[in-house]
Amino acid sequence: CEWLQQLHKPGSVKPCRLVKPMSVTILPERSSHHQDNLPKLPVPPLRQTFERYLLMLEPLLSEEEMDHTRKLVKEFLNPEGVGDRLQRSLERRASNKENWLTEWWMQSAYLDSRMPVAVYSSPGVVLPRMTFQDRQGQIRFAAKLISGVLDFKQMIDNETLPIEYLGGKPLCMDQYYQILSSCRIPGPKRDTVVNHAIGKVAPTHITVVHNFQFFVLDVYNSDGSPLTVDQIYMQMEKIWNSSLQSNKEPIGILTSQHRNTWGKAYNNLIKDKINKESVRAIQKSIFTVCLDAPMPQMSEQRYQSRVAAQMLHGGGSRWNSGNRWFDKTLQFIVGEDGTCGLVYEHAPAEGPPIVFLVDYLVEYMGRMEVVRAPMIPLPMPPKLRFNITPEVKKDIESAKQNMNIMSHDLDVNVVNFADYGRNVPKAHKMSPDAFIQMALQLAYFRMYEMCCSTYESASLRMFALGRTDTIRSCSNESLKFVQAMEDLAKPVEKVSLLDKACQAHVEYTRMAIHGQAIDRHLLGLKLQAIEELTSMPEIFMDTAYAVAEHPNLSTSQAGAKTDCVMCFGPLVPDGYGVCYNPMADHINIAITAFNSCEETHAANFGRAMKKALRDMRSLLEETAKAKQ
Repeated sequence: CEWLQQLHKPGSVKPCRLVKPMSVTILPERSSHHQDNLPKLPVPPLRQTFERYLLMLEPLLSEEEMDHTRKLVKEFLNPEGVGDRLQRSLERRASNKENWLTEWWMQSAYLDSRMPVAVYSSPGVVLPRMTFQDRQGQIRFAAKLISGVLDFKQMIDNETLPIEYLGGKPLCMDQYYQILSSCRIPGPKRDTVVNHAIGKVAPTHITVVHNFQFFVLDVYNSDGSPLTVDQIYMQMEKIWNSSLQSNKEPIGILTSQHRNTWGKAYNNLIKDKINKESVRAIQKSIFTVCLDAPMPQMSEQRYQSRVAAQMLHGGGSRWNSGNRWFDKTLQFIVGEDGTCGLVYEHAPAEGPPIVFLVDYLVEYMGRMEVVRAPMIPLPMPPKLRFNITPEVKKDIESAKQNMNIMSHDLDVNVVNFADYGRNVPKAHKMSPDAFIQMALQLAYFRMYEMCCSTYESASLRMFALGRTDTIRSCSNESLKFVQAMEDLAKPVEKVSLLDKACQAHVEYTRMAIHGQAIDRHLLGLKLQAIEELTSMPEIFMDTAYAVAEHPNLSTSQAGAKTDCVMCFGPLVPDGYGVCYNPMADHINIAITAFNSCEETHAANFGRAMKKALRDMRSLLEETAKAKQ
């Protein structure tokens, strides 16, 4: 099958968002086998964190600003200061909880945030374009995909999901148990996530949405066996045929709103008994499948960037933004024109389980065996009804306007860098992740003549219930390297500085995945201060802390075997979101920015990134030749 060859390149399973030299091994044993023996996330030593904090700030601040921050750090660490007291409280918290950070992180990073989840929080994944151009192809592909997810679910249910290892140590598998049958629920001030998989009766249905209309599709037979691909296909065809009118109210677009606005609209919506039952059916479903209308025609050159935007927000109210329930943890998107991918709500899980699932699905869909089932007629999948009161109609109109503003504001540029992939840095004994991060630093420095606070996700799954910490890619070493690249320094010096910058990055990554990075520790001290002090310590009111917490580059490596593109919106209004998937011989890079910011431009950054990658390769080759 032609598209499968294009979709799947051979390679070992890689952990998403981790530096490459540490390979992950997968062994078939019970997923919960090691869970109870995983170590607890440590609280790093206080003075170590603040030494590293000051080092991290050096390339970002003036000497005068640094002096001010050094004084504040000294006061904070003073034996009579609050630092030691907060540290002791944090250590007590760590001894009493399975993971001192997880609950705080989920609240502060996701559930307390009032920004819309679409664009601002939920990442999208774009799969290579499929060749089908009609509804039969769309439905057949969707049926096979649903069957694949059910196959994956069986491993979760039976606890036979392969355990992942990093450097010989088992990783926490908990996030895999959070992605199916779960949903975010809006609240007036804080959201919650409900996981229906752990209830007394596990859900047996998925939701399918087509032309803005939601259907409940039972995916198991009465004996508990999953429906075959053929059975799912027949049910999906019934759904398609009974949702042909596209003039329905796009109720799902409400989920794209600012969380407070959606919280109010939600309470208003579920006052009606029928609406409440329909909403509950969506929330309880195992996952959602969105059968999208074709996207507007565009050039081949713009195609991938437009599909990435489509995964993040649906393209606006005229296109597919109403064909979503953005609060649902997993939504698979299959367009009539061959576009396909997914969008996931970020609160329950990080990228690695999603990437693993994508790789699994692609492999599953490549198996061409067809199980013919006796065609016992199945009942029509029920359509979910909504009573649209004038108030709900008003909320929908407001959500449409806001979604159109949001979709026009997101600037997306997907770069398929075809010159080389992870093969080149590896040949020069450099970490591919560190190498790409240095290219990001160089691209930014060339565009803005300065460095910026940079965030790269590092997985904390070596620890029970571990989520992420931050790799700080901008360092004194990276600054020296980018300055040298703009200088007339000799190539040999530049290579030496690149090597040192990559080594510093690898060292920080190793530190981060072992629970010794600074960001989550600082967050913990700050949240502890909120809980027990009357005033916020000055260190957290300092401009330097605001600079550190404002990542103009928010980045992540999505290490998939599949030739896919992962994308997410910028973390700050004047920043970039950059996600990259380094394949053996090419690199997929998705760059996002906001059009409302005059200083940022995704396509310009993409060009700067390509030039940086090319210049770095030329530098390595030039120096290698000179040595010969």
